[in-house]
Amino acid sequence: MKESTGLRDDDAVTQYLATLDESTADDSRVLMALMSRITGHGPTLWNVGTIGFDTYHFKYDSGREGDNHAIAFYPRKGKITIYLMDGTARHAEALAGLGKNTTSRVCVYIKKLSDVDLSALEDVLRQSYEYVKSQDGRMHRI
Repeated sequence: MKESTGLRDDDAVTQYLATLDESTADDSRVLMALMSRITGHGPTLWNVGTIGFDTYHFKYDSGREGDNHAIAFYPRKGKITIYLMDGTARHAEALAGLGKNTTSRVCVYIKKLSDVDLSALEDVLRQSYEYVKSQDGRMHRI
């Protein structure tokens, strides 16, 4: 769930970017432009430092349900976490050709954007976003 900061989304994101080192903030601005282009939505600050774009509704078999960001990233010095809400397994082949990265179930970890092919990253993000949005609350990760 999104934790309210009491600030407008653009103000909260701007204030958060100001806390980052210059290189991480620059990479964040590139990712924000890329994710905004894909989703047609501006950034929203979720929790402590996740910058998310658009939302989707989920409902688990257990009955738990809620809303989450459709695509997002969490910038930290020396590591950027990119969230693929449909899971990284669906994109394994593309991620293998992305450049320097590691993955977990829903996260792609990179040190800096210059380590990856931005065009390939945009393709993965677009495919993930389109899948998540097409599921209409029935999204399942592979």
